[in-house]
Amino acid sequence: MTSLDAHRVMDAIWKMESARIVAGLVRMVGDVGRAEELAQDAVLAALEQWPEAGVPDNPGAWLMAIAKRRAVDHLRREERRDRGQEQLAHDLVTRADDGARDVDDVLGALDGEVGDDVLRLMFVSCHPVLSTEARVALTLRLIGGLRTDEIARAFLVAESAVAQRIVRAKRALADARVPFEVPSGPDRAARLSSVLEVIYLVFNEGYAATAGDDLMRPSLCLEALRLGRVVAELAPGEAEVHGLVALMELQQSRSAARTGPSGEPVPLHEQNRGRWDPLLIRRGVAALLRAREAGGPLGPYVLQAAVAACHARAATPEETDWPQIAALYEALVRVLPTPVVQLNRAVALAMAYGPRAGLTLVETLTTEPALKGYHLLPAVRGDLLARLGRHGEARAEFERAASLTRNAAERAVLLRRAATCAEDAGPANTAETAETLNTAETAETLKTAETLKTGRTGPADSGKRVTPATRGGPASGRRAAEAGVTLGEAMRLFLARPDLSADTVRSYNQTLSRLCRHLGEDVPLRDVTSHLVAEIFAAAWGTAAGATWNRHRAALRSFASWAAEHGWAAAGLAAPLDRRPEPRARIRPIDRSLLRVLWERPETPLRERTLWRLLYESAAPAEWALSLDVEDLDLPGMRGEVRTRGHRLRWQSGTAALLPLLVGDRRRGPLFLADRRPGSGRMPAAADLCPHTGRGRLSYERAEYLFKRATRDLDPEGGGYTLHRLRHSRLAHLGEDGWSAPMLMSLSGHASARTLHGFVRVPRPADTVA
Repeated sequence: MTSLDAHRVMDAIWKMESARIVAGLVRMVGDVGRAEELAQDAVLAALEQWPEAGVPDNPGAWLMAIAKRRAVDHLRREERRDRGQEQLAHDLVTRADDGARDVDDVLGALDGEVGDDVLRLMFVSCHPVLSTEARVALTLRLIGGLRTDEIARAFLVAESAVAQRIVRAKRALADARVPFEVPSGPDRAARLSSVLEVIYLVFNEGYAATAGDDLMRPSLCLEALRLGRVVAELAPGEAEVHGLVALMELQQSRSAARTGPSGEPVPLHEQNRGRWDPLLIRRGVAALLRAREAGGPLGPYVLQAAVAACHARAATPEETDWPQIAALYEALVRVLPTPVVQLNRAVALAMAYGPRAGLTLVETLTTEPALKGYHLLPAVRGDLLARLGRHGEARAEFERAASLTRNAAERAVLLRRAATCAEDAGPANTAETAETLNTAETAETLKTAETLKTGRTGPADSGKRVTPATRGGPASGRRAAEAGVTLGEAMRLFLARPDLSADTVRSYNQTLSRLCRHLGEDVPLRDVTSHLVAEIFAAAWGTAAGATWNRHRAALRSFASWAAEHGWAAAGLAAPLDRRPEPRARIRPIDRSLLRVLWERPETPLRERTLWRLLYESAAPAEWALSLDVEDLDLPGMRGEVRTRGHRLRWQSGTAALLPLLVGDRRRGPLFLADRRPGSGRMPAAADLCPHTGRGRLSYERAEYLFKRATRDLDPEGGGYTLHRLRHSRLAHLGEDGWSAPMLMSLSGHASARTLHGFVRVPRPADTVA
């Protein structure tokens, strides 16, 4: 095992075992900060020993054994006189330890109440003495096993800020002498509420990000679900725990359908309900039933889960039981009388009984101080005003909402709604704002300005489906008919032509999707001018290499010619775009030492690490590696067949160690998968779709971007290296090692030895000895 392998294994084990290890150590030493330090000492010992000795059969118990020895040393140094700790230290020193046993039995004997250490640790990390931000950071660190940089990246804050929160939280717990116990009576209910609040905050930040370019951060949703399931196992008699799990399961079931291929929000009434996860829906309903079986009055999470279940039961948007949802929100208001819950109730009333009923309630919330900077209040008000035909007022509300939100995806939706109102379009459906901006399905307690979220809510459902042609009413429908085909419709027709190969469709789709993202799919094609296209090209690919620019230019020229033949677009749409020179000078190889640094980075995701090693070791074009399918691989023979080229890629031990981990239990489909599932309107060909995960094939454009970003700090010029340069670096290094041109041709797939003149000396006919 290499050092890199040990880091990878440790990352996986730490996320599973850290909570139990740290919790057991807290019981021994009575200090969270000291316990985490002891656990990290055990991790360092593992990283030193496992590369040579191998991973033990029970790595969690191994880490616990090392950590408890460190704890005994600490107890001796500190000369603590507490009888329980002395008894524990004596037992640990005197009994035999083969590395496979832990101290659960001893710890249980020392504690008067039999309980779970992880549950105790969760109550400690969510203690009211800490701020909300500190509770979230400490919970993800201690219970979730996330590193400081992972928490910072998830919440888009500086790593130093997260580190300071964690340090201050540990100090505050030590100063307050918070006992390591599960509280009883009224204190238990209050502390449990804090635990659930932290978990739901984490989920909401993942489900509807406060800031940034992406609407969702799936890793946070999954982490919150995991924490919720842990608490449900540890506290099976608590109805609100099961209610929160049910709520998160039902919301997460729609995650694959909530965004389009470019990350744009998809309203619930336009989502492909076939992509909702039936397993998560069944789990959510089962958790809701367990919550009701637990008895007691219905709490906020149980009521919100019941609202989510109403949406999950509706096979179509028209079947949504909005009167029932409005009744549930009325009950929720009595339990949780916050302005955010009232706002959600207003949307439900509008859907059930008309926009005027909802607007009457919204008007009473405009003077609420807590909602002063909450962007969903003007968003909902603007939507209801638009439905009532008051477009001027609606436009002002949408623009105000756009100025308040920090999420780019939400801002784009709000500005589009404002533009629609400016054109005197007909009333849009309340559900578009409700789902896209997360206003109608769930609510949570409105936090103070110091919290990570400010009244963030879950998703909403919709009424009847609204298409681009009917959204604006009769007037806008006539304008659409007069304008002819839209950009999105033309793009889909163009890419559906039978004369285009799968590779060409993928390449053209990258270019045309960028146009749709900037201009909107609903814009009439005849309104797309060469000036607008030139601006988009300059912004998207102005600094790209000549080959990249020319590839996108060729795609646009082909599309423009096709559209002009149909009379849908003016001729010369790509006229301002000049072809750029593509210099053929020899590419300088990446230094070997820099590549070693790149291979050994533990934070690099497995997919990227595997792709980069494969490209380097095979010296093959990136397009060939990305076209590989799982069934093309011969793992024992360390080779894979590029069927479209009739060539076999061959790799070495570095790739051979990573590929089985990347493939897992998959048997068919693309080897390298995209980050998320494709949208219903952008479904790739069956050959480019993984039957196991539903995700599509990783694109060259995305792979190139990831490699450039990862190597930016290694590149002296600061721009990052390209995949093409990585391949040529391998050829240059092999040439330096004495490989001949035929050997390089056999490895890399070059058709001619003359193309290798930059790496080895290719003899001319005159140089050949007869």
